[in-house]
Amino acid sequence: MIPDYQSLMLPILKLVADGKEHRYRDLIETLASEFKVTDEERKELLASGNQAIFDNRVGWAKTYLKKAGLLESPKRATFVITDVGRETLAKNPDRIDAKYLRQFAPFMEFQNASRPSNEVEEEIAKSESNDLTPEESLDKAYQRIRKSLAAELLNKVVDLSPAFFEKLVVELLVKMGYGGSMKDAGTAIGKSGDEGIDGTIKEDKLGLDIIYIQAKRWRPGNVVGRPELQKFVGALAGQGAKKGIFITTSSFTKDALEYTPRNETKIVLIDGVHLAQLMIDSNLGCTVQQTYELKKIDSDYFGED
Repeated sequence: MIPDYQSLMLPILKLVADGKEHRYRDLIETLASEFKVTDEERKELLASGNQAIFDNRVGWAKTYLKKAGLLESPKRATFVITDVGRETLAKNPDRIDAKYLRQFAPFMEFQNASRPSNEVEEEIAKSESNDLTPEESLDKAYQRIRKSLAAELLNKVVDLSPAFFEKLVVELLVKMGYGGSMKDAGTAIGKSGDEGIDGTIKEDKLGLDIIYIQAKRWRPGNVVGRPELQKFVGALAGQGAKKGIFITTSSFTKDALEYTPRNETKIVLIDGVHLAQLMIDSNLGCTVQQTYELKKIDSDYFGED
């Protein structure tokens, strides 16, 4: 289990207690070993995908200690303990966290630099009590907003006409890189007329292969079972096709998810939840309301030659 960032503060301070300079990257590796963080856990990323969760937590633990004056950086990516840090360790605290650091004036100045004024900042302010770093708090708020948007999108899609739903499916696949242009891809819809197939789309812009589509605009609760997939695979075989996409606004039964055709046919299953997420990623049916840029210090700019 990955330790929270506040649980890393005291161990970091103890690691640099020898007064020597310690490289930030070495601290991460030592702490990973000390807390028995597995390789798989080391690979876990923030929702943004920009940084490993464990590295992010070590970074914020280090930042808080530095802001409180317990650590300092004599040079880039290197840290040493300060006199205040030594005095703190001499008191033998059981735990060092954000609450403990409030006794240090520099840390209070750091915390009071900006006051919460909206929902996102309030999420950050709660990080001390729920052991989330500021980035994790932002990610949590983002995921909650995204989940709500996905539910709204799915409700809209379920109420669409069959023709509009087919158009949406094709447009989504084109935005994902299939079919070339909407004009080329759209002409294929409704042409096959075969049972179990709702349309086709080019696999790439050159049309080197064709992917067959089955789209079920079903309401939640009306799940797609294995017989529906077998019917679709049979329709593909009738066309001599090997690739298919089965999209539904509802979900698949366990038997359907475990179904694997015996021949070389490959089918991809997309349920309602996945469909909504793909629409969000492709900006289909939704629009950007606000963009936040998360920035950090450019160490190269301030580095010495």
